[in-house]
Amino acid sequence: MSTRPLVRFEQVQKSYDGETFVVKDLNLDIQQGEFLSLLGPSGSGKTTCLMMLAGFEYPTTGNIYLDQQNINRVPPHQRNIGMVFQNYALFPHMTVEKNLEYPLKVRRLPASERKAKVRKALEMVQMEAFAKRYPAQMSGGQQQRIALARALVFEPKLVLMDEPLGALDKQLREHMQLELKALHQSLGITFVYVTHDQSEALTMSDRVAVFNDGIIQQISSVNTLYEAPQNPFVANFVGDNNLLTGTLSHTDGDMCQITLGDGSVIHGLNVNHTATGHAAALSIRPERIQVMAAPTHNCIPAQITNTVYLGDHVRLICKTHDQQEISIKQQVSQLSADTSLAPGAWLSLQLPPAFARVFTA
Repeated sequence: MSTRPLVRFEQVQKSYDGETFVVKDLNLDIQQGEFLSLLGPSGSGKTTCLMMLAGFEYPTTGNIYLDQQNINRVPPHQRNIGMVFQNYALFPHMTVEKNLEYPLKVRRLPASERKAKVRKALEMVQMEAFAKRYPAQMSGGQQQRIALARALVFEPKLVLMDEPLGALDKQLREHMQLELKALHQSLGITFVYVTHDQSEALTMSDRVAVFNDGIIQQISSVNTLYEAPQNPFVANFVGDNNLLTGTLSHTDGDMCQITLGDGSVIHGLNVNHTATGHAAALSIRPERIQVMAAPTHNCIPAQITNTVYLGDHVRLICKTHDQQEISIKQQVSQLSADTSLAPGAWLSLQLPPAFARVFTA
């Protein structure tokens, strides 16, 4: 990837009513050739960010640059950006090849060049046999491939996707995620993808920007985002997570101790450098918790309230003495044969300090 960003947002804010900002002080660099997902709940600002980049919305303040050129007031059709929507947005009265040819006609390409580019785009998505069909004659997955081909046909610098797989069933959606990832890797075009589905973002992306309340909470590689969330929102929004509350009782460099409501003392990483005596929250992934045969270092007692067998692993839902709920995901082979998994049984749960992340509450 180039070190110079293809896209740059500088102090961008967006308000529709002049009072409430749906995007707040956005600073974001998007690198040439990367697959970046904008992830967040409804109303978090991710789609507004995409619409400003596409040119369908203009920033209230700040600047957006594409290939070092300010595009704040450049209309969408002059930005050389491909766009894929959730509802496909295909022209129903046109065949597939005419749908793909349309953006080339707008750009006044000669007929011979249009024909070659349409054929190449259909080959990219393996839909050559559908050139003469109309959108109504195809399935949702096929229409989505055509919508993607239309976004690629004029060889844009950048392709934007707004929840493009949201209307597909689960199995087809997962298949298309892998196809999109493979296509991105083969083409090397920059993809910016909006989704509220964290598993989708983790599957496809090089980096993920997590939005909440108009602000990027964290932007990282998928592995860093999952293993090293920077605040409780990211920890809870990306993947399964446990959050236990207490008071920070001791600090030692990057490590600290948190005293939970039942008096248990747990060591963990002091992510936000919380000071002693302040309210704190401890985050740990369900698969990082170990079920121990007897109490040991960094353990808490917990009582099983529900057991769910999921084939290769078991999920235990437990509560601690102070009624905080905790979820554990364990491989069946790792559980001791004499460990009771019946509701009501008490367990000793070890929270490894390297995976226990302590945030300011």
